[in-house]
Amino acid sequence: MDEELGLTAYQKTSLEVKWLACALAVFVPFEIASVLFGLLTGVNVCSKSIWLWVQESGHLAMEQLNAQLADLEQGILPVEEALAAATKLLPLLIGADGVLAPFRPEAGTPQGKTIWREVKVGVLARLGERVTKAGKRVPHLTQRRLVAVLGDVDAFSARLWLASVQQGVCSSRQVVWLSDGGRGFWRLFDERFAKYATGVLDFYHAAQNLWKGAKVWLDGRTQRSRNWFTKARRRLRRGQTNKVLADIEAALALEGLPPSAHQSLTNLYNYLDKHRDHLDYAKFKELGLPIGSGIVESACKWLIQQRFKGVGMRWSEDGFNHLLHLRLAWVVNGRFDDLFPLAAPPT
Repeated sequence: MDEELGLTAYQKTSLEVKWLACALAVFVPFEIASVLFGLLTGVNVCSKSIWLWVQESGHLAMEQLNAQLADLEQGILPVEEALAAATKLLPLLIGADGVLAPFRPEAGTPQGKTIWREVKVGVLARLGERVTKAGKRVPHLTQRRLVAVLGDVDAFSARLWLASVQQGVCSSRQVVWLSDGGRGFWRLFDERFAKYATGVLDFYHAAQNLWKGAKVWLDGRTQRSRNWFTKARRRLRRGQTNKVLADIEAALALEGLPPSAHQSLTNLYNYLDKHRDHLDYAKFKELGLPIGSGIVESACKWLIQQRFKGVGMRWSEDGFNHLLHLRLAWVVNGRFDDLFPLAAPPT
């Protein structure tokens, strides 16, 4: 096979060098990747070379993804990823969140004030269970896949839908959407996933909004505000959304309510009422579904914060995107190796 392709031993070695160098750069800064490469192989490769290989491989990963998105735009659906029968029966969990990353204000120069831009991150996983040492059953994610984009919700929507089809959103017995209250994400849910999924509003985000309303209405420094919040939070956790809304309505009817408090309570009421179908936390817990978006936040931390937000790091858009797509390729089975054809991972 190698002879037919005209692939020399040197070329094979070169591909393996690039594979290892890029694999290291997925996890650590380029300078550290260069040092680790030397320690592992005894061969010196400068950080600039590793940076160039990452740009090359990351660009290829982006081209592959863009080709899939173009097919999807034409109505050509991707093939579902093969799953074990037992895994296929598990609920498919889809979550979305945003995280900020630091960028240079101008391309080609490190000068100027840092610009913070949002990266939208999606998580897709099968929701199983595991037993702790104490014998307690807790949720456990398997078949985890990640999606991310430095762009708007529409760009994120296409990528998340592509990955969702690949993970069987159209054929799964149960699909769960989990997100905080970001309007863009819930518009995405309505447009893409409402037909297939049960929507769950992150409980802790909902509770945070309860506290905002109580703080403005009753003064957050008072015991009364803390008591009202504790009671409302407990009711919300038990699935008693109507009682919480009734309490807010009663507060809005009070005479002499300051305009600021009236506006804050009105916003709270509208927010909870809009998500009424996504607040049945007692039912969600009974079904074994998560009610907090910690799984998405942890994905944001691993994918973005741990690699892109080191001390002094600031990125160009191209440099960020190329490395981001390499990190995404690493967590999707087989995609990273596809970027280095005929390069065998070091054993």
